[in-house]
Amino acid sequence: MAIVRQTLVYDGPGGPFEGVAAWDDAVEGGRPAVLVVPNILGQKEADNLKAEALAELGYVALAADVFGQGRRKTGASENVAEYMNELNADRALLRDRLSASLDALTGLSAADPAKTAAIGFCFGGKCVLDMARAGLPILGGVSFHGVYDRPDYANVSPITAKLLVCHGWDDPLCPPDVTVELARELTESGADWQLHAYGHAGHAFTDVDRKGGDNPAIAYEPRADARSWQAMTNFLADILLTD
Repeated sequence: MAIVRQTLVYDGPGGPFEGVAAWDDAVEGGRPAVLVVPNILGQKEADNLKAEALAELGYVALAADVFGQGRRKTGASENVAEYMNELNADRALLRDRLSASLDALTGLSAADPAKTAAIGFCFGGKCVLDMARAGLPILGGVSFHGVYDRPDYANVSPITAKLLVCHGWDDPLCPPDVTVELARELTESGADWQLHAYGHAGHAFTDVDRKGGDNPAIAYEPRADARSWQAMTNFLADILLTD
């Protein structure tokens, strides 16, 4: 196994954008492709490592950029939600940037454009749900501690992308009533969906940089992190690796 990283600059509305792709160079031909959508901070090393972990599972992955080349935040940034809020205010633009990122992924010679999926974390989890809501050409998506508010455009009906929602039950951003409303929305839209809720876990439960934080409701939780990654592994294998 020889995992290759490649910086990928690509076009899109308001671009250019800069992501990082990863794949196993020892495998010949196209293979299933997975888009990795970052959290509030934008594209960063943590997302590149997720792409490499997916490459080790047999996929070609792209840690996407939806904010724009050079537009990044850190956990200590003033106005850390600036770039995210721009897209929260224009969900159609977000959809189109996600579409451009998916096109960049499927344009890679290592990718099989007929077998694609997306995963996302926090804000990225909302992005994955929006990809399904908009009918972008993915077979499935995984939302890790995502945000569940609907966009201001109508869902496709039915939603054809299968969805796995990995949710921390104590997430203050998505309390039980909001989570139930998401389930109702996906059911009404005809989606094939499943929800894994993890007890004693809040928002950002996969984020190792949140270890030892002062807010236990927005913190890393190792059991939920491991269980959700395993759930994702099984889900992606089912939709992408099974003929």
